[in-house]
Amino acid sequence: MYDPAQLKKLKTLRELAPDGMAAFDALNAAVFKDGALPLKVKELIAVAVALTTQCPYCIDIHAKKAKAAGCSDAELAEAGLVAAALRAGGAVTHATHTVS
Repeated sequence: MYDPAQLKKLKTLRELAPDGMAAFDALNAAVFKDGALPLKVKELIAVAVALTTQCPYCIDIHAKKAKAAGCSDAELAEAGLVAAALRAGGAVTHATHTVS
C-alpha cells in the first residue's frame, strides 16, 4: 500500500479541495515553527506519533525532517522506544477492562 509516488497526488487534493488543503498547510506551518518547543523536539514527537499510528508516509517524512533538524540516530531510536512503551502501556491499561 505504501508508495511514495502517491504523494504526488497531494497536488490533485489541493486542486479538488483547495480550502481544506490550505487550512491543513497553514496548520502544519504553524505547528512546526520554533516556539516553546524547538523544531528538533517537535520532529522527534512527530516521529514517535508516526510510529504509533504506523503511517509509513509520516515516518519517512518526519524521520528525514528530524535528521535535518539535527536529531541523531540515538535520539530517533529513543523516540521510537518511547512510542513503543506508550503503545504497550495502552494495551496493559486497557487490559484492566478485561479482568474482574
